[in-house]
Amino acid sequence: MKQLLSGIKIGVNKNLYVKDPESSVLGKKIVEKSIVLINESGFENFTFKKLGLEIGSNESSIYRYFENKHKLLLYLTSWYWAWKEYQLVFATNNIEDPEQVLETAINVLTRQIKKDSLTTHIDEIILNEVVVNEFSKSYLTKEVDKENKEGFFEIYNRLILRLKKMILAVNSDYPYAVTLASTVLEGGLHQHFLREHFPSLTDCNEELSPAQYFNHLVLSTLKHTKNG
Repeated sequence: MKQLLSGIKIGVNKNLYVKDPESSVLGKKIVEKSIVLINESGFENFTFKKLGLEIGSNESSIYRYFENKHKLLLYLTSWYWAWKEYQLVFATNNIEDPEQVLETAINVLTRQIKKDSLTTHIDEIILNEVVVNEFSKSYLTKEVDKENKEGFFEIYNRLILRLKKMILAVNSDYPYAVTLASTVLEGGLHQHFLREHFPSLTDCNEELSPAQYFNHLVLSTLKHTKNG
């Protein structure tokens, strides 16, 4: 899969940036170091001034790529979900059994992240930590409806709809497919967060992964409602 993906460019909504950060060395450095800084200090404490100091460039140079830090966070999370979508498509492409397709998809979407060779300037492990901790801050805003209409969450929406179709392929009569699909994506992030920060509030640990839990939840639910 890594060889197949090596020539692919992850695409995100062009309105999230002023200038494509993938188009220059500086742009890639902005993306690379912003992931690290947000992960270290949190999105609230992250500023373009701090990022400028980190990359050895003027703060104004960052604004040539991103209008503000909110758009940067939207860019990073969109890139993450697009990367997940590519993984899902390639992992399930040659599987015919619908239940195995669904199980594989859930594993891809909720498993512990490993470093990918798709890019050299993005550490997917650190980016995953950013998404787990900060993704909700990208949409829990007063502008969410407007931004959704503008397609800023298009990739996230598309990924949920892909999973919905896989759920219906296993049980076409299940009435809550899109709700279950969105629960898997959002719940996967939440279970990783709980495992790291509130371990007493989840059964997920080193032995039991969120992927195992969600496979049990989804497949047992679909089997029960199908037989019922």
